[in-house]
Amino acid sequence: MSSKRAAVMFGNFNVTSQVFYQSQKSFGLVNLKPILPGHVLVCPLRRVSRISGLTGEEAADFYATVQKISLAIEKYYHADGLNISIQDGPLAGQSVPHVHCHIIPRKLDDLPNIDDIYRLLDSKPGDLDHVFNVIRENRRTEALGVDSEQRPPREMEDMEAEAKALADFLATQQES
Repeated sequence: MSSKRAAVMFGNFNVTSQVFYQSQKSFGLVNLKPILPGHVLVCPLRRVSRISGLTGEEAADFYATVQKISLAIEKYYHADGLNISIQDGPLAGQSVPHVHCHIIPRKLDDLPNIDDIYRLLDSKPGDLDHVFNVIRENRRTEALGVDSEQRPPREMEDMEAEAKALADFLATQQES
């Protein structure tokens, strides 16, 4: 990825150095606070808050990018499956008003219960009541914690290194 490309924005955040893939109308970026290792996001380049606001071309490119990145993430992280999720609007749990799709690689026993991922995705940042309820229900605090101390923001260097590794991996997938 060229260091001279235009700034890539996720909502009001400049995420250029966290981008590992860019198509004509979409991009993939590593996550500041991943729920599980390999949790990435796919977004349209144009800042639009709802799926219904995408043009037909943007929607086609967005979903093609989700598919392409999903295949690569599953291979790269040796996942047994993926959670692919979109929260469309604040009442659906969307925390940044920019369309984005979560791609989360899954492995056997990565969370106490398979469906815990949905409760973690649906939590609002700082909703400690929800986090504590999930913890109490599962009695495994090490795997949980939405936007809490258990999931501190990653260092920029770590995110940039992951973005580079994923970009390199995607480049090899395009060649084969």
